[in-house]
Amino acid sequence: MSSATVHDKPAFWDEASAELMGRDRILRKVIPQHQSEWLGPSTTPFITLARALVGHQISVKSAEAMWQRFTDACGRNPTPRAVLALAETDVKLLGLSKRKADYVLDLALHFADKKVRPSQWVSMDDEAVIADLCAIRGIGRWTAEMFLIFNLRRPDVLPLDDAGLLKAISLHYFSGEPVSRFEAREVAQAWAPWRTVATWYLWRSLDPAAVQY
Repeated sequence: MSSATVHDKPAFWDEASAELMGRDRILRKVIPQHQSEWLGPSTTPFITLARALVGHQISVKSAEAMWQRFTDACGRNPTPRAVLALAETDVKLLGLSKRKADYVLDLALHFADKKVRPSQWVSMDDEAVIADLCAIRGIGRWTAEMFLIFNLRRPDVLPLDDAGLLKAISLHYFSGEPVSRFEAREVAQAWAPWRTVATWYLWRSLDPAAVQY
C-alpha cells in the first residue's frame, strides 16, 4: 500500500488530513511528508484476514517475506479453496508456525463452508463487525481492527493493541517514554472522527514501507 492511484483514495482522506493538520502539532509535521500516499485499495475479506493473521506480532519485513512464500504456493490472491488444497500437502502452510497455520486453515474453512457472511460486514457498525470476527478462532480485536482499517476502510478506528501505533505515540508525544493505552487514547481524542487516518500517518512516520493487510 503506498502510492495508490487518486482513484483509490478514500473519499474522506483529504478532509481528514486537513483537519488533523489543523488540530495536532505532530501530524502537522508528519502528514506533509506523505501527502502523495494514502490508505490503499482493499483486497478480498479473506486475504485481508489471512494476511493479518500471518503478520501478527512480527515485523513488517518478516510478515512480507512470510506472505510472499505463502502466496508463491497458493497463488498471488489466495482463495480459501487454495489454502485448503495446500494444507493437504503442507500442514504448516509454507513455514508458518503451527498456531498461525491452524488459524489460517480455520479461517479458510469458515469462508469455504460459508460460516461467515462478509457481504453483511459492509453495513454493520465497527463494534458489530469486531464481535463477528472475534468469534473466529485466532482473530482477536487487533486483527478485527486491521480488517476495519484495511478492508472496510473505516475512518475512525484506533487500534490500541497495535505496537507500532503505541511506539509512534511514545516517540512523538512522550519523548520516547513508554505509554499506556489510557495515555494513547487521551492523545487520540483530538483525532476523532479520523483516527484511522492519524494512525496510518503515524505508522508511516516509523516505517517508509507501508504495511498492508
